[in-house]
Amino acid sequence: MMDIRKKALAAAVMMALAVPVSVTMDMAAPSMATATPATETKASDAFSVDLTKGENALFEASNGWTNGMPFNCFWHKENVTFEDGTLQLTVDESPNPAADKVPYAGGEYRSKATYGYGRYEVVMKAMKNDGVVSSFFTYTGPYDGDPWDEIDFEVLGKDTTKVQLNYFRNGKGGHEKMIDLGFDASEDFHTYAFEWHKNSIIWFVDGKEVFRRENEDLPVTKQKIMMNAWNGKGVDEWLKPFNDSNLPITAEYKSIKYTPFAE
Repeated sequence: MMDIRKKALAAAVMMALAVPVSVTMDMAAPSMATATPATETKASDAFSVDLTKGENALFEASNGWTNGMPFNCFWHKENVTFEDGTLQLTVDESPNPAADKVPYAGGEYRSKATYGYGRYEVVMKAMKNDGVVSSFFTYTGPYDGDPWDEIDFEVLGKDTTKVQLNYFRNGKGGHEKMIDLGFDASEDFHTYAFEWHKNSIIWFVDGKEVFRRENEDLPVTKQKIMMNAWNGKGVDEWLKPFNDSNLPITAEYKSIKYTPFAE
């Protein structure tokens, strides 16, 4: 994501200090992990999850917290559903905005474990709506006792003919690259993948390489695999103002796959 995520992290920390203990505990969940080098992979880490068959034990829905700015939604497990043969992550009005302290609810599905160097692949269909993001990415950070490392695919709902690529290393982003897809990502399912190597990150769309970063200060810490659908606040230049006249809106996912690399 753009460097505004640094502000999001700070806001989330402040919120953790300000909210009741029960919510603070939820914000720290899922279970904490110690920083582990991305080189620590093994063949048995590989998986291929068919999301058309419903929930999978390797993943869980985020529930009971908000990331803070620029996220203008609260993660609710009810916004993570398996319907019509897909995983559906939904942005909608909050069921309890007074308690959530934000007016909207979002959906996020994330791996319980962390994973290192390898190929990450998802089949997804994005949301089309000003002010929202449909994503597939890997992430670890301070809540997991790690440096902030991240690798992104983000489809901005304001223009679903493009996808934004990015990575963070120890909290430093600023590596955004916008790619013209040649299709509308909200109209059908497509395959998005990246290969994370020690000295490169290579992004693919429908099996074709679209961009790479090489010989830079790349992520080095094992990360969780994440998919989320959310709406923004205070980032109108990036996402456009959020249009809430079409709620609920949903990003859909059919499968996710990880193949480890020994590096």
